[in-house]
Amino acid sequence: MPRLTSEFWVAAYLRRLALADIPVFVAARGDATAGNVMVKVNTLDGRACAYQRSFGADGGRVWIILAQGSDTEIESILARQRQFDRDIWILEVEDKAGRHLLDEPGFSE
Repeated sequence: MPRLTSEFWVAAYLRRLALADIPVFVAARGDATAGNVMVKVNTLDGRACAYQRSFGADGGRVWIILAQGSDTEIESILARQRQFDRDIWILEVEDKAGRHLLDEPGFSE
């Protein structure tokens, strides 16, 4: 199965969140073809969590928690990641319930 470009995946994810009325914005635009994607989930109470794609035990793509803590801490972690790799995408989801839809089928591609 061919891999989706990062830009295509991001566009599909943004559209899916819009359909679920979950606010999201692109905090940093990465490489259109192969940039890694990180998702920050801001629960609007001063807390946040950052997710990144990785490989599971079966070799398939999965989302793992990179870090969780205060919004300021997560912003700092993502800024350091961006300094290290300018090709990454950083998406910020803002949802009081912490919904992100990354656990739904199709988002591990």
